[in-house]
Amino acid sequence: MEIYQLRAFVTAAKLGHVTRTAEALHLTQPAITAQIKALEEELGVALFDRRPGRISLTRAGEALLSDAENVLTAAGHLLGKARDLQGEVTGSLTLGTVADPDTLRLGSLLGALVRSLPLLEIRTRNGPAEELREQVAAGLLQGAFYIGPNIPREVMGLALQTIHYRIAGPASQAPQVLHAGWRDIAAMPWIGAPPLHHVQTLMRDMFARQGLTPHQVIESDEVSLPQSLVRAGVGLSLLREDVALPASERGEVVIWPHARVGALLSFIYPRAAEHDPAIVATLQLLRTVWGLSA
Repeated sequence: MEIYQLRAFVTAAKLGHVTRTAEALHLTQPAITAQIKALEEELGVALFDRRPGRISLTRAGEALLSDAENVLTAAGHLLGKARDLQGEVTGSLTLGTVADPDTLRLGSLLGALVRSLPLLEIRTRNGPAEELREQVAAGLLQGAFYIGPNIPREVMGLALQTIHYRIAGPASQAPQVLHAGWRDIAAMPWIGAPPLHHVQTLMRDMFARQGLTPHQVIESDEVSLPQSLVRAGVGLSLLREDVALPASERGEVVIWPHARVGALLSFIYPRAAEHDPAIVATLQLLRTVWGLSA
């Protein structure tokens, strides 16, 4: 039994798709299939039910998944302690990012990391919050910034800040927006984001609590485009409060007064990376950058 076989098993269990697992682990699909098959033969049980385009855990797979995750976590602890004993932190650190760099205080963090760990090769990868969560949970990213209702249960995390969002509409439609109810607001044209984007998740959940679905006319993953489209009169959007309020004061948008959505900005990392020296250092520097207590 090899660690890479267990990693293939756990990753496939979380992603539910061999092709996505292969992409995540930077291997070919036949290689992933062979690793899982070899593990099944050694264990003497079938771990997955195979269906066209998707796989799902068997009962045996469900029973063994937690143990496999524990083995990977133990291996991560062992590797972390070994690196700590080496003194200097080397290797690479890949961090997922959401939102804009200033909101994350990313420049301050990366600058501190470069100064503190000069031998560490650092990379950033921007992506939707829920996609980053999946990759962190599967151990494919060492850490990531995440925006959501709370820290996901399947990972560990450090809470950084609560961010609030407001419903902003075109200033030219101020009378309609200000006098609208929930059903009216949902029926107006909306600017949304891709399905795994944190803004889309917040917007969907906000309307779901009212038993409604917003009338989305545009999907955009550009950070600043929704505000521009609202100003242009295209539709409504969920904007960060620190962006929406100044725009409202300038007369560029109108804010619907009956909703204020809170979300937690956090830094998440795999349980297996809890003792990894690079992650330990990153957490320490995050606390300094964000002025958090130890």
